[in-house]
Amino acid sequence: MTFHRGDEGRPQTSGLDDILKGRRMRRLRRADWSRRLVRETTLTVDDLIWPVFVVDGENVRVDVPSMPGVQRLSIDLAAAQAEEAARLGIPAIAIFPYTDPDLRDTMGSEAVNEQNLVCRATRAMKAAAPEVGLITDVALDPFTSHGHDGVLAGEEILNDETVAQMCRAALVQAAAGSDVIAPSDMMDGRVGAIRRALDGAGYHHVQIMSYTAKYASAFYGPFRDAVGTNKTLRGDKRTYQMDFGNIDEAVREAELDLNEGADSIMVKPGMPYLDVIRRLKDTFAVPTFAYQVSGEYAMIKAAAANGWIDGERAMWESLAAFKRAGADGVLTYFAPFIARQMKARG
Repeated sequence: MTFHRGDEGRPQTSGLDDILKGRRMRRLRRADWSRRLVRETTLTVDDLIWPVFVVDGENVRVDVPSMPGVQRLSIDLAAAQAEEAARLGIPAIAIFPYTDPDLRDTMGSEAVNEQNLVCRATRAMKAAAPEVGLITDVALDPFTSHGHDGVLAGEEILNDETVAQMCRAALVQAAAGSDVIAPSDMMDGRVGAIRRALDGAGYHHVQIMSYTAKYASAFYGPFRDAVGTNKTLRGDKRTYQMDFGNIDEAVREAELDLNEGADSIMVKPGMPYLDVIRRLKDTFAVPTFAYQVSGEYAMIKAAAANGWIDGERAMWESLAAFKRAGADGVLTYFAPFIARQMKARG
């Protein structure tokens, strides 16, 4: 290809138009209105699930240092958050408890107490904003003294005993008004057992959102700070959470969960596992969610605080990535900020 100067002194090419055949992709990127008009993936408030941490007390706000902008809230303030979610149009809230350490034991017994923190928060938040869906996590780690998601015998997590305990926990949560039971433990057979328990008790309408592909990840640290399990966890969770090298295994897990009665599936963490989200969505074509976990949130916030990235743009870009990968919705701690911006823009 040769270059020469045109009459106006600008570099011109010979043969470039022949090569491009008139297909200049940049024409569609030239103006904001055009970029918006042809955008393939869009993010709306309907894509957001807001994780909220609850703690006992009244008018209590406790900062989570490793998650700037995130707090544990007492039930009265969590109810106010539910009202805000309704005003902003956020469809659903996921509830996670910080359980008093004195109430934790090896069995996670507090999980089946119908007056536990999750159940009381669920009742208050549902009363405050009945139109907002409430998702309650069914796992034992916020209630165990050892920080694991199951019943521990020596060094072994007991699968079937854990599932039985989770079924009892699911029933008290459903009775409190939970709209979606979300088993996050990765025990075998738990989705089918919970579905049978819910149906047997008349809770046919309660959904199950299964943490289908929950990986043994390094990105959970700030979350464990928020629910108070970082200091109590003994060992790691690799005997029941998935190995980060596997994707075919996620497909098998999803098939099992769907056959057992899951209404929707989730991949956790989100950003390092976009390929898993896409694979599951393409394979099963069912409602598929991603959890933008605490470590992902904390990295964006920390890098932004240091001036290394534009935090707001990174936030939008990261959430768009989940949608582009095939997620129908995202659990994200950015939910209220995103929703407020959307509302302000009209």
